[in-house]
Amino acid sequence: MRNPCVAHRGWSGRAPENTLAAIELALSEPYVSMIEIDVQLSKDHIPVVIHDYKLNRTTNGKGLVKDHTAAELAKLDAGSWYSRQYAGERIPTLEQVLQAAAGKCRLNIELKTDGIRYPSIVDAALELVQAYHMEHAVVFTSFHEGSLYRARKLSKEVSIGYITDRWRSTLLQELEELECHFLSIHYAGLSKERMALLNSTAIETMAWTLNNARAIRKMMDIDPAILICTDYPDRYREAHQERSEA
Repeated sequence: MRNPCVAHRGWSGRAPENTLAAIELALSEPYVSMIEIDVQLSKDHIPVVIHDYKLNRTTNGKGLVKDHTAAELAKLDAGSWYSRQYAGERIPTLEQVLQAAAGKCRLNIELKTDGIRYPSIVDAALELVQAYHMEHAVVFTSFHEGSLYRARKLSKEVSIGYITDRWRSTLLQELEELECHFLSIHYAGLSKERMALLNSTAIETMAWTLNNARAIRKMMDIDPAILICTDYPDRYREAHQERSEA
């Protein structure tokens, strides 16, 4: 399928982000080819799926994720902030998400680290991926280059991807040095000319985050290879169908 759909933090436009509810909804949509999630480490070094470093926005907890054990995080309500329908939804572990997605969908696992925070996150996440034999079903992405170097050092099989919010003239060289074959970039950084360069080097490219059908169609018109990352897979489906009928 041209322009594969990536569900951002699961189907986060319909369920609380980075929860099993949002992930299961995304898995139920045939158009979704990949699910993007965010991974951090608990106090006891368990990979858990949550975006913010602080618990306050998406749970009834307070403080930093890293200051709580996995058992403590599992008791928090990660759904009521979104709606009462999802009261009691929990912060999932990466292992739970791997179990849910295995054999069904690729995962884009964003490693939420700056190098100082969670120095062992690559090792912990990769160990789980290898345990489930999902090296070819995931891509590790990060803003932090050191984490990508570490992932490549530990595994020649797993895909790695660099995240950036803008295009720059040195980007292709940086991707080559990192041995990255995946680029996660804000959609404003892409054009036909830039996609031609990325395609010539076999870089799989994902544009984030497109949340209305018109913007999605415009991105599709740039290049059929662009992965479309969205909070609303249903709007992606609408845009895809309209473009096919045009």
